[in-house]
Amino acid sequence: MRLRSGKLNRSVQGDAFLMLLLLFAAAFMSLPLIYTISNAFKPMNELFLFPPQFFVRNPTLDNFRDLFILMSNSWVPFTRYAFNTAMITVLGTGGHVLLASMAAYALSQHRFPGSNFFFAIIILSLMFAPQVTAIPNYLIMARLGWVDNYLAVVVPAWGMSLGLYLMKQFMDQVPQSLLESARMDGANEFMVYWNIVMPIVRPAWLTLIILSFQQLWGLTGGQFLYSEHLKPLPYALQQIAAGGIARAGVAAAVSLVMMIVPVTVFVFNQSKVVETMGTSGIKE
Repeated sequence: MRLRSGKLNRSVQGDAFLMLLLLFAAAFMSLPLIYTISNAFKPMNELFLFPPQFFVRNPTLDNFRDLFILMSNSWVPFTRYAFNTAMITVLGTGGHVLLASMAAYALSQHRFPGSNFFFAIIILSLMFAPQVTAIPNYLIMARLGWVDNYLAVVVPAWGMSLGLYLMKQFMDQVPQSLLESARMDGANEFMVYWNIVMPIVRPAWLTLIILSFQQLWGLTGGQFLYSEHLKPLPYALQQIAAGGIARAGVAAAVSLVMMIVPVTVFVFNQSKVVETMGTSGIKE
């Protein structure tokens, strides 16, 4: 790279080197995904080879066929497990994005007594691992009578502090002059929040959708949901895969099934996040 007329220019060789470096990094990071896909199509004899083979030699669909048979023989229909996961994921993600953005708007665009203290508490809460708050969460849900109810897993997802922190950091970059202009034109606070602020902070809530969806998709609800008809899909698949060595192939298929949906969501939203990141850097 060299400077010409005050501008930074890269040589063709430099561009080629960076491209090769990025391709190598992308190939390296995709190895776990490729290995999971390969294992899902391996017959039983290849799953127990030593040393392990990275790529499948004789691909088969027997693992998925066995998984389908086991799910069909379950006394709770497979569609019920899928419905439970879909409802928990959609309600939890939608509620989290909505409440986090509204609370972040109040903390970012309005100054009131205690606002800095509340934000400090939010930052402090990011330091606690979920295992630390597991017992208090259960006691609260039990006191509210929400144990063995969807509310026990959906409502806590609405209050995750990471989303509020992320949204506030983005909303702090929104120019005050833009909001004041909207208010002078007669827009109320909700119109300013929904029509002005939310489109500008689109990268934040798209990223939040990805993070929240991935977390809720793999939720088993083990400590809150006890009725079998309320259990989500990851719980059912884990129970099937936990059948020992005889179900090693089914376990490999389960790993792929659980990975497909969050990876697909990330792939479709990642391009939008990158695009909006590059076009929404508005500052005063």
